[in-house]
Amino acid sequence: MTSQSPIPVVVNGAAGKMGREVIKAVSQAEDMTLIGAIDRNPDYMGQDAGEVAGGEPVEIPILNDLQATLVLATQEKVQGVMVDFTHPSSVYENVRTAIAYGVRPVIGTTGLSPEQIQDLADFAEKASTGCLIVPNFSIGMVLLQQASIQASHYFDHVEIIELHHNQKADAPSGTAIQTAQLLGELGKTYNPAVVHETEKLTGARGGVANENIRIHSIRLPGLIAHQEVIFGSPGQIYTLRHDTTDRASFMPGVLLAIRKVTQLKSLVYGLEKIL
Repeated sequence: MTSQSPIPVVVNGAAGKMGREVIKAVSQAEDMTLIGAIDRNPDYMGQDAGEVAGGEPVEIPILNDLQATLVLATQEKVQGVMVDFTHPSSVYENVRTAIAYGVRPVIGTTGLSPEQIQDLADFAEKASTGCLIVPNFSIGMVLLQQASIQASHYFDHVEIIELHHNQKADAPSGTAIQTAQLLGELGKTYNPAVVHETEKLTGARGGVANENIRIHSIRLPGLIAHQEVIFGSPGQIYTLRHDTTDRASFMPGVLLAIRKVTQLKSLVYGLEKIL
């Protein structure tokens, strides 16, 4: 990639909290150019995406026409990238549309079902179009997950607690689900029962994910994104925790994903796969 041919980027969900951070990060990246900003919120239609993000004007208005903007991305010298931070109800169709136009999706929106992910993987492979689904763009979270895998070799009991702001639409978080999946891939079953449990209140023990790992979700204003993986054995507790205090912490991972997806020909799940 040369400075004469920056990566064209469309941000879908541009007026949201994560979308605004992406707008600022892409606008400041020397090897990228913002060519489109999409959002469904009518309060921001026509406004300059840079100003909405709290920065300098970028002369890109926020629109609500994804397909027309994707067409613009296909007219650039370099294949474009769509970064999606929208809503679980719309992300699947957004990604299919981007792939159909030959624009490579980088997906930060969580809530896709395993069946939808598999369908998108098949679609991306047929189109030979790179696609990245990243439940969490934080390098620190990747390190937490790697430490969890190491700890799982020595602990048979583990539970996950994830904490997010109360505007998050899906539960549990994609990051917590991915963490349970990574632990489940090790071929062991966790939390062998020692008593017969009875829930006096349905859901009190959380949801059961891969290999009998329980996930507990907390939603409160004041939170951003946090996760604990708690291991236990007789006489000791081992707690791994990651806290996000500013959404800017996700931007190095987002920019890395934008650069890497241009080199892919199929769908890849997880930031750790491209580090």
